[in-house]
Amino acid sequence: CPMQDKFTQRFSNTQSETQLTAATGSNGAEDSAADRPAWDSKIQYVLAQVGFSVGLGNVWRFPYLCHQNGGGAFMLLYIFLLLIVGVPLFFMELAAGQSIRQGSIGVWKHISPKLEGIGYSSCVVCFYVALYYNVIIAWSLFYLGNSFQYPLPWHHCPTDLTINGTVKECSSSSPTSYFWFRKALNITNSIEESGEFNPIMTGCLLAAWAIVSLAMIKGIKSSARVMYFSSVFPYVVLFIFLIRGLLLDGAMDGITYMFYPRLEIWGNVQVWRQAATQVFFALGLGYGSVIAYSSYNPVQNNCHRDALMVSCINFMTSVLASLVVFVVLGFRAKTTALHCVAENIGLLNLKMANESHQPWLPHFNMTDPSSVSIPAYREWYSQYRSFLGPTITDCNLEEEMNKGVEGTGLAFIAFTEVMALFPGSPFWSSLFFLMLLNLGLSTMFGTMQGILTPLMDNFSLLGRHRTLLTVSSCALGFLIGLLFTQRSGNYFVTMFDDYSATLPLVIVVIFETISVAWVYGTDRFLDDIEIMLKWRPPVVYKYLWKYVCLLAMVGLLAASLLRMIFKRPTYTAWNQQTVRCQTGYELVAVSVKLNLSCGQEQPRPLSPFHCLELGSGSIWFAHYIFTITYMLLFRKYLNKEIFRNTFFSNLCPSLSEKRCGRPCITHLGLQ
Repeated sequence: CPMQDKFTQRFSNTQSETQLTAATGSNGAEDSAADRPAWDSKIQYVLAQVGFSVGLGNVWRFPYLCHQNGGGAFMLLYIFLLLIVGVPLFFMELAAGQSIRQGSIGVWKHISPKLEGIGYSSCVVCFYVALYYNVIIAWSLFYLGNSFQYPLPWHHCPTDLTINGTVKECSSSSPTSYFWFRKALNITNSIEESGEFNPIMTGCLLAAWAIVSLAMIKGIKSSARVMYFSSVFPYVVLFIFLIRGLLLDGAMDGITYMFYPRLEIWGNVQVWRQAATQVFFALGLGYGSVIAYSSYNPVQNNCHRDALMVSCINFMTSVLASLVVFVVLGFRAKTTALHCVAENIGLLNLKMANESHQPWLPHFNMTDPSSVSIPAYREWYSQYRSFLGPTITDCNLEEEMNKGVEGTGLAFIAFTEVMALFPGSPFWSSLFFLMLLNLGLSTMFGTMQGILTPLMDNFSLLGRHRTLLTVSSCALGFLIGLLFTQRSGNYFVTMFDDYSATLPLVIVVIFETISVAWVYGTDRFLDDIEIMLKWRPPVVYKYLWKYVCLLAMVGLLAASLLRMIFKRPTYTAWNQQTVRCQTGYELVAVSVKLNLSCGQEQPRPLSPFHCLELGSGSIWFAHYIFTITYMLLFRKYLNKEIFRNTFFSNLCPSLSEKRCGRPCITHLGLQ
């Protein structure tokens, strides 16, 4: 193949001396592999991989995508992409890490020193994700601490003594929304109003980083023990919630809505993009954590079986979480619809008292609203709606189900609203947020392992001071994470979740696939796997790696870029005066231009292409996306002087000048 010959010639100076399997390496490599920490048992390793890949996205992202994109049809599409893209790429990372027994930096450096930047990029991705992911854990800690009281603090609106009534902001929204936005976050009206630090959330964030640090302070030996609980406990809670949820009125309506297939969505390109993105992130591809965990395996471990098993567990967990979410949302929707019916019947009673001519007189029992079913009410409403006027409304169960929520809205608003209705609500609330806490922690362990393992493998000094490196990394993460504990911190969490990892990770995996399939060669890679497993994987993997996976990743990258170009980034703000979520404030979330300038105040070099100054409300992660690409292409970016100027001097000018200026972003729409 001419393309493969070109790559082979370019990297021949290093590739010819490289054999992928550590077993056939030099004596030094054998000694290094022999001294490497290892899992105490296979169950520890499986729990670690499952704990990392099964995260909060399985609970609040996958159900939302099913809800919005055709239910059962989306699941079929997800399974298809999981089999032809997800499993092969997951298997590739497992095999590479297990054979070379190094972290992400060492693996790609082993193939060719010129590919070392892929590993550094993975480390940076992990660090950025860890920054905001631990904030979500801090939120879970806050809600867990508030769950041990009855009634739950978000069950009713608080009283405003000045007007002798409920707080207007709460009565205009809902008790759960008010508690989340005002009591928990004390959120500002926009991202530009940074606000002071939230002391309670700062304390919760410190506790979250302390837990991560203590659990990982001894490497996989300490984190593996925690995994026995943090990886298994969420499944226990999900099954308990499923059993409890199936007993709720409206549960079957939710499940029916979930599995009803709407096959027309297969013609929507954006649905394919969302399914591919979910497969990509569900398995944790590109972070380097999969490589790091598998590097602690014995070389003869059956990584092919592990890839199939972990992928299957991951998918079944997503289905289980979706069942729980939909039975709860079904109960919520039916409760809301029945409440709507009761309110309308009350209005009808008033209408009957004031009007003599009543051609719309209902046939159901007006004195007992609880006896009126939703279908009966809707049938009557559709027949007489022209006589009723605007005050009497429809009570559509399907419309209530269509009010799908994802992310923090699902966990901290929708679920808290439902749990407040349960008998013994503090128990269910504690159980739910303890589950979120463990899901987040198990993913955080893997994310931090994706940072620490490559650094310790590549720098012997850091390897000799594992404890200091772990504590220092967590301390640095906490200090930078204070950005998210401002009153505007939720807006930054949303931005990081949407943009800080998507494009860089796709680019990383594209380079990983090119490195294995075209630089090293799929035949050689399969030969090395055969040495490890004592049998050769099916030849279909050769074509999946070389063509299908690579084209799928390039297509995903192109679709993501086009979406960013044609759909201008926005965020949702909570306005204290109007008490509603408003969309339309533009964010400088991702810029596709290589010349991004900002600043009449104090422009700072960000990269050879653009500059950005970080002020109190500026958006600085556009830097990160192009930095990742630049690191992949030109390893010289890791020059100490450039690294210091780009990463630290731009982090916040106040570190050196005791102030943070207002950023110049007028021309980009955020004003």
